[in-house]
Amino acid sequence: MKVRYFAAARAAAGLEEEKFDLPEGTTVAGLLDAVLGVERPEPPAGTPPLPRVLSRSSFLLNEVAVRDQSTIVGPDDVVDVLPPFAGG
Repeated sequence: MKVRYFAAARAAAGLEEEKFDLPEGTTVAGLLDAVLGVERPEPPAGTPPLPRVLSRSSFLLNEVAVRDQSTIVGPDDVVDVLPPFAGG
């Protein structure tokens, strides 16, 4: 599974994307738990920590919005983390 981070999520995670090798049947919620289990450096000043960013983010699974975090994620799937955006 690949996780791609955008905007504040990228800053808080410290990278643009990362891969996870999780068991079959892993849900979006389980993948997010794995994301939070990674030890990371402190985010830049003014950037909220990753748990806070994730709690406010929307998620795409293979470019389709995911509203139910019990959705199962497959090994070749891509989950995008989209924090709230401002502006227009």
